[in-house]
Amino acid sequence: MLLSLDAATVRFGGRPVLDAVGLDVAEHEVVCVLGPSGSGKSTLLRAVAGLQPLDSGRVLLDGRDQRGVPAHRRGVGLMFQDHQLFPQRDVAGNVAFGLRMHGLAKGRQGDGVRELLDLVGLPGAERRAVAGLSGGEQQRVALARALAPRPRLLMLDEPLGQLDRSLRERLVVELRQLFRRLGTTVLAVTHDQGEAFALADRVVVMRDGRIAQSGTPLEVWQRPADEFVARFLGFDNVVPATVTESAADTPWGKLPVPEGSPQGARSLLVRPAGVRLVPAEAGLPCTVTARTFKGTHVTLHLQPQDGPRLEAACPLRDAPEVGAETGAEFDVAEIVVLG
Repeated sequence: MLLSLDAATVRFGGRPVLDAVGLDVAEHEVVCVLGPSGSGKSTLLRAVAGLQPLDSGRVLLDGRDQRGVPAHRRGVGLMFQDHQLFPQRDVAGNVAFGLRMHGLAKGRQGDGVRELLDLVGLPGAERRAVAGLSGGEQQRVALARALAPRPRLLMLDEPLGQLDRSLRERLVVELRQLFRRLGTTVLAVTHDQGEAFALADRVVVMRDGRIAQSGTPLEVWQRPADEFVARFLGFDNVVPATVTESAADTPWGKLPVPEGSPQGARSLLVRPAGVRLVPAEAGLPCTVTARTFKGTHVTLHLQPQDGPRLEAACPLRDAPEVGAETGAEFDVAEIVVLG
């Protein structure tokens, strides 16, 4: 295992902000740590980098305990949200700094800079001033500088957080392809779920300094570990339920649940795609209270006569208007009994 955290703990004012965290990252794996503000994700990154000492536990790289090893000797790369480029240097000067950290001879740095700028999609930008670059271009320069020392572990702190959504979506695809091509091991932290799910081999969701769930993007999306994870991922259709065999009593009536679901008092998630619109007399009677165009579909807010609001997703051509009466049925394939 390239990176291992063993009961890693950091306290601020006696309060644990990283609470006995255990995490392994394999070589060539891309792991994204997700969580709300204050969940401990950035502290985790700083602890691995050597910028934040542990109060207890261990950080191991290649099986070696890093206690007492300063940040510049850990052989990891780090890229922050605000780029932290040198404004007095041009693009080549910024990237060459990373090459010098790697010990590359001065005479070979020009070729190294050109190679790295080609790699991140900025060919010929060597003499451009940093101040004249767009946000996306600055991000690429920062990435080239972080990759220059050829770190075995690259760590990204909210790497695309300052960019607009369309640019983020484009860059995250490019980053994924780049990391695969280079075989780079990556540990990234972000609050953006779409970014994490597009970039990662494995997603780690944190809450209050602990890991709430770890799994592939598909595993976490399909089976959130609990109500916190489900709501953090943006699912609003979560209600208390009593599960008996293959059905659950809920505020929306009796709903089917997948075979093998946990029994008894639970929380139940219905993904919006699992709320099907039918004639009002054929399902749970609801009134459409809001509709939001999402590009590929329409999100509807449905208010049952008795029970909490429902969120449904449907094609634009089938979406009823606000104020319309409709019925709701539930697809068992989109229902999850939470732990």
